[in-house]
Amino acid sequence: MTSTTSMTTETTPVRFDTKIAVVLREDLPTWQRLNVTAFLVSGLGTELPEVIGEPYADADGTAYLPMFRQPVLVFEGTKETLTAAHTRALARALPRAVFTSDLFATGNDRDNRAAVRAVPKDQLDLVGLAVYGPRNAVDKVLKGARMHP
Repeated sequence: MTSTTSMTTETTPVRFDTKIAVVLREDLPTWQRLNVTAFLVSGLGTELPEVIGEPYADADGTAYLPMFRQPVLVFEGTKETLTAAHTRALARALPRAVFTSDLFATGNDRDNRAAVRAVPKDQLDLVGLAVYGPRNAVDKVLKGARMHP
């Protein structure tokens, strides 16, 4: 299990020893920040089922989709900060998703994948990166980034 608690009661807060984080390039307009974040985190849930919690239901029994079981922390940084974070995430073999500036000009998943595939990893024009892993490893990847305001 990837969460730890000091006591096992229904009211005790759950503490996670893992972290889900997104780092965005600081020069993106608000609509792009929101769009990039949504795209990036969608990849984590599809490949890492352990990050997804249980389904929801309201008092009337209406069912809702499950969501991440832990918060997603959003950071920002310069283009250089994203490049360094990407390099560190690769070196630590952390699960990651990327969003490049080229993806703003495409209109579908096939063209998105082709746009990323066309550029070597050290030349990607990153505007966003999502990572998941042990808290300390993710913290090291995010060195130089700051919490999104």
